[in-house]
Amino acid sequence: MQTMTEEFKHELESQNEEFRSLLRDHHDHEKRLAELASKTFLSTDEEIEEKRLKKHKLHLKDRMEEIVREHRARVSAH
Repeated sequence: MQTMTEEFKHELESQNEEFRSLLRDHHDHEKRLAELASKTFLSTDEEIEEKRLKKHKLHLKDRMEEIVREHRARVSAH
């Protein structure tokens, strides 16, 4: 089943602009969070940014999963 989900994600990445944009934003957030995680000390602003990025990244992931579920339902219906 995981393989099928990955196939759906690859299809959506090439065919769905919203999904592609969400994925790009998700990767950008991951990159920035990794930068923040590599620091030994975070300023107050960086701590706030980290929390904001984590929340937004989760929101992006939830929306991507929703799109995958919708796509899966459409494919199954045919």
